[in-house]
Amino acid sequence: EKPFKCEFCDTRFNRKPLLNDHIRMHTGEKPYKCEICEERFHQKRILQKHMRSHTGEKPFTCELCAAKFTTNGALQLHIKKHTGESNFHCVFCSAKFFVIYDLNRHLRIHTGEKPFKCEFCDTRFNRKPLLNDHIRMHTGEKPYKCEICEERFHQKRILQKHMRSHTGEKPFTCELCAAKFTTNGALQLHIKKHTGESNFHCVFCSAKFFVIYDLNRHLRIHTGEKPFKC
Repeated sequence: EKPFKCEFCDTRFNRKPLLNDHIRMHTGEKPYKCEICEERFHQKRILQKHMRSHTGEKPFTCELCAAKFTTNGALQLHIKKHTGESNFHCVFCSAKFFVIYDLNRHLRIHTGEKPFKCEFCDTRFNRKPLLNDHIRMHTGEKPYKCEICEERFHQKRILQKHMRSHTGEKPFTCELCAAKFTTNGALQLHIKKHTGESNFHCVFCSAKFFVIYDLNRHLRIHTGEKPFKC
């Protein structure tokens, strides 16, 4: 029995607190506030989950390998990787996924669909997080702060890249010579030097370059351009 009915969409619930949580999705009310970053949420359990992003707490442990996770959902997904269970299959290729969300995201690679549109410039994206990152470039919002130097960033991945300048971490390793790099981009550039791949060619001479910055700098030798004024 589900005696509690939503006045907005007629969805029914067996408990009044569940109905109250649901109604706040219609009204936009967010009474639960994070005391660290002041982000607000419409459900208490979502606030509790969010708090773990600050505290680093991972209360859910895999019994097969002792890996720890911040949510039970993340743990259950991890366990499927142990068991090999993949319920969702791509109709275009052989890819398989553990959750429908990942399958839908993958399908957009084949279909080219970009359902998420920027309200400021109409640029479209195939994933909502990419849209959110893009919108912050318009608004100037920089929610990701370095705890060491307090510099702020609009994307989490840029903060993570920045943190390596403090820690010295170099997680990207060349399989050909074991050289290590702070970013994947730096690694890919390095690999081109092994393979001899050079995409940027001088139109005046036979010089070739791995990055456009080096080509532009070289071209000034031929053109005599001096763009930097004292």
